[in-house]
Amino acid sequence: REPWEQTKPITSGSDKGTQVTVEIHREDTCLKPIRICSLEKGSQRLPSLRGKDNKGFQGTEAPQSPGAKDLHAYPWDKSSFKSMPVDLQQFQKLDAYALKVNVKSSVEDLVKALLKQARTDLEKVRAIWMWICHHIEYDVVGYHNKSQRLSEAKDVLQMGKSVCEGYAGLFEEMCSIAGVQCKKLSGHSKGHGYKIGQTFTEKSDHAWNAVYIEGRWHLLDSTWGSGFVDDSVTKFTYRYNEFYFLTHPALFINTHFPDNSNWQLLKPTLTLKEFENSMLYNSSFYTLGLLASHPETAIIQTVNGKASVSVDCRSSMLFMFKLKGTDEHGLMTLKKHGMKLDIYPQETGRHNLKIFAKSSKAEASDSAYDCVLEYVVECESVDKATRFPKDLHQPVGPSWLSERQGFLRPSYREPIIHTNDGRCSLTFTLGKDISVLTSLHADGSDHTEDMSRQHVMQIHRGNQIEIKVHLPHAGNFVLKIYSKKRSDPGSYDYVFNYLITCLNTEVKWPAFPQRYSKWLEDYEILEPLSGLLPANRNVQFKLKMHGVAKVLVQAEDTYPLTHNKGCWEGTCNTSGCREVSVMVHENANHSFYSYVLKYEVETQ
Repeated sequence: REPWEQTKPITSGSDKGTQVTVEIHREDTCLKPIRICSLEKGSQRLPSLRGKDNKGFQGTEAPQSPGAKDLHAYPWDKSSFKSMPVDLQQFQKLDAYALKVNVKSSVEDLVKALLKQARTDLEKVRAIWMWICHHIEYDVVGYHNKSQRLSEAKDVLQMGKSVCEGYAGLFEEMCSIAGVQCKKLSGHSKGHGYKIGQTFTEKSDHAWNAVYIEGRWHLLDSTWGSGFVDDSVTKFTYRYNEFYFLTHPALFINTHFPDNSNWQLLKPTLTLKEFENSMLYNSSFYTLGLLASHPETAIIQTVNGKASVSVDCRSSMLFMFKLKGTDEHGLMTLKKHGMKLDIYPQETGRHNLKIFAKSSKAEASDSAYDCVLEYVVECESVDKATRFPKDLHQPVGPSWLSERQGFLRPSYREPIIHTNDGRCSLTFTLGKDISVLTSLHADGSDHTEDMSRQHVMQIHRGNQIEIKVHLPHAGNFVLKIYSKKRSDPGSYDYVFNYLITCLNTEVKWPAFPQRYSKWLEDYEILEPLSGLLPANRNVQFKLKMHGVAKVLVQAEDTYPLTHNKGCWEGTCNTSGCREVSVMVHENANHSFYSYVLKYEVETQ
C-alpha cells in the first residue's frame, strides 16, 4: 500500500483563511483525504467528524499538522529521551493489564477492552502501544514477498503479524477508534540492512506514527518497539524496546527521516544529506545512559595509522569494541565517565568499528553487551611499529573497575608504561584481605613460564604493594594482575593489565631469584635482586624477614647471616658452585631448615 501523501503545515494569518485537511469517511470506506478550506479568519478547533459510533467510542478529529509548539530545538538537552514527562512506574498496572488483553474479534472490540483501564489520551496511547508491541510480530515472509504482505488493520490483527506499514496502520486505526489523533508517517530509516555512509535515493522504506497528546505531537515506532530480525530477515525475536515510545525528536531523527520534514518536529530541521552523514546511535546508547561520542562523524580517517574514539556517559560503564570482528589492534581505557579507544588497523582500506557497552551493575551477571554505535575507519597507512601482544586484554590500565576490586591509588594511571632501562616499579594501596598474583607476557618469548613469574616481584608493606618488573629484552610486554581474597582458598581472578614497552635493544635483565612457598609475601629482598650471581665473587646479602630464628646462605660452603635492625645481612662466596640457596631456621629448638630463595651462578 502506498504511503499517504503528506500535508503541508497549517499556516494562519490575519487576513487569510486557514487551510486544513480533514478526513470524512464512513466506517466501511477506505480513508481518502478531502481538502476543504475555511474562509474564516484564524484557526479553529475542528469538531469531531466521526461523532459517536455504534461501539460507544468518541471518534477522533482529522489529524492536524504540527505547529510551532510541537517543535523541539535541536539538539537533545540530555535530560530525558522522551518528548514529554513520562513516569513508567505509573504505567506498570496499565502495562500488565494491556499485555493480558486477548481480543481478536475486531479492532473496535480490542480497543474497547484496552480502554477499560485507560482514561487519559496518554494512557490510551500507552495501552495500544503495549498491546501491539507484544502481540504483533514482524512478518519475515511478507518482507521478502510483497504479495503476501498484510497491511489492513483487521488483517494484521487476525494474523498477528505484519511489516512496518501494518504496524503503523493498526496503530493509527486503534487510536482513531480511541479518540486520539494519530498519523501514519513514512520515510527513510537506518534500520535493517543500513550501511554507514549510504545515501537514500529510493522511495521511503519505513512507516511509523505520530500521536497528538496534551496539545502536542509526539513520535513512536511500534515496529521497532516490538523486537528485531536476524541478518537474513528469516527470524523475528520479540524484544520490547521502550526507547521508541514518545522518543524525543532530536533522538528519533537519528534513525527516522520523514518524507515531510515538518514531521521531524525539530527546529531547525535536518536535510537528507545531514541525516545521511549523521552518527548512528543505537537505542541502547541512550537507554544505557551514554551522552556523547567523539568524533561525531560516522566515517573517520586514521592519522599516521591511528584513529581515536571516546564515549561520555553519566556513570561508570563497561565497554568493548570490535574492529573487523577483533579487539587485537586497539588500546581501550575505562574512565569514570566513559572510555577512550585508540585503534591501529593493520591493513589499509575501510574497516568497520563497533562499540559495545553494558551497565557496570550488570558486570557480575552474564548480561550481554549491547552494540551502541558504529564507525567506518578509513586507513591510508599502517603503523607497523605499534603492534600489541596477543595476551593484551581490553580494557588496559587501571580504572574504576580495578579500584572496585581493591587496587587503589595506582602510581601509574596510564595504560602504557614506557621504560628506557627495562625496569619499572608500580605501587598500589590494597583493599582489605587481598592476595595478589602477577605475571609478564610477550609474543614469541622462549621462556614464557619462567618469564611470566620470575621477571616480576611483589613486595608487601602493610596495605601497600610494590610490583617490580625487570624485562628480559626490548619489546612490548603485558603485565597481568590477578587477585583473590586471602580467606578464600579458591583460585586467583584476573583484574587488569598494563602494556609495558621498551625500545632499548641493549636491555637484558636476568630473572629475579626463585621464591619458594616459605618466602612470605611481606618478606623483601634488598640485595641481590638479580637471580643470576657472578661466579667466583663475594656477594653481599641483605634480606628483610621476620619471625625466623636463623638464616643461612648455602653455596660451596654455608654462610650464616646476622640479624641487624630487622634485616639479615652477610656475605657469601660463589666459587665452585652452580647455584646458591637461602634457608631459614624458623624455630631455634628445631634442626629443620626451609628453603626460601634460589639463585643461579654464572658459568665461567
